[in-house]
This record gives sequence, structure tokens and C-alpha cells, in this order.
Amino acid sequence: MYVIIVGAGRVGVNLSKSLIREGLSVTIVESDPAISKEVAEDSEAMVINGDASSVKVLEDADISDADVFVAATGDDKVNLFSSVLSLNYPNITKRIARVNDLEHETAFKNVGIDITVSPEASVATYLERLITRPKIADLIVLGRGSTEMLELRLENKKLFGKPVLDYSPTENYIVCAVYDDDGELVIPQKDTLFEKNQKISVITKSDYLKEVTKKFTENSII
Repeated sequence: MYVIIVGAGRVGVNLSKSLIREGLSVTIVESDPAISKEVAEDSEAMVINGDASSVKVLEDADISDADVFVAATGDDKVNLFSSVLSLNYPNITKRIARVNDLEHETAFKNVGIDITVSPEASVATYLERLITRPKIADLIVLGRGSTEMLELRLENKKLFGKPVLDYSPTENYIVCAVYDDDGELVIPQKDTLFEKNQKISVITKSDYLKEVTKKFTENSII
């Protein structure tokens, strides 16, 4: 899979490193010559210095061969315009744009960019949920916010010693992992039992997060 990332800032560079570790081919387009040079010296990604709102620059990045296009700069105008240009290439199956000002999100949707990401909003949501839901040790928002993965400490005495698969999966959540005494991740099998104060990972529909948290951390009726 070939991915083009517009913007060699923190978001773009970190994303490129993650994708390369997964075996994907990545090209970064960056308008600042100094940043382009610095990133090129420290990255396995191909780095092209140029304006991503230029068709020629995108062609230099072999956009006609790209599978995914990510506009990740700190400038919504650049992200929007380059994303619009990418619509001319049907080979691209996924387009993702960073939206720095949430008031601009509608503009991206209106031109057909379905996947938008706001790092600032995501961080704010993450912190808010950790503060207001103290039983949750960690939380990741998945998809478009409709699904979440959380880590909990099992405190419900009624579940101690019970088979994990007797309670998971359901239509609203799944216990995807438990951790043994050494902190090693265990995928639940038929003989996997819940243990006192055990750390568990659960994927749940967002609407059921409060209910799921209560189920595993309080002595609720099962």
C-alpha cells in the first residue's frame, strides 16, 4: 500500500514512521525546504519539497499510484485544497484530512472528504473522559467516536473465578484481552477466568461505556 502524507509536522512525521513500521510505502510532501531536508535525513519515507496545492508536486509524488491520501498540515486551507485535488485520482481509496479549526469541518464534508480528524478535539475528549470516568485506566476512541476501547481493573466480586467467555462477547461489548499476574496479555479462551483486580481490555459501543464500566468495576447484578 502506498500512502501520501501532506505535511512534515509532528502529526505527519509520526504517522509516517508508524506506517513504515507496518511495511507501507510513504511519501511526505512538505512546503518548507529546511523542514523537508531535516525530515529526509531522519526518515525512511520519501520526502518531496513543494506545495501540495500544486498538481505538478502531487504528480511528482506519484499520486496516480497512491492508495491513501492524508492531508496533515496545520493549515486547513492547504489540507482542504490538496484533498480536493486528490479527488481527481480514483485510484485513491481513502482520503483523510486534519481539521485544525472545527468550524471548517463542514467545508471538508461538503467537498466529499468523509474522514476528518481533529487532534485538538480528540485530546480534549480523551482527557474529559478520563477525568469524568475515574474507573477507566485508559481509553481509546475508535472509528468516528461510536466505539471505544478501555482498560479497567476488575472489581466486581460476582465475576471473580467466572469464565470470561460466559460474559463476552455481547452485542454491545467484547472483552478482547485480560492480563495475567506478570502483565502478559491473554486472549480469552474457554478456560480463561476472571481474577480479582485483574486488568482487562474491553471494546464497547460508546453509548454503553458507563454501563460496561459499572458491570466490571462495581458489584452490580449480573
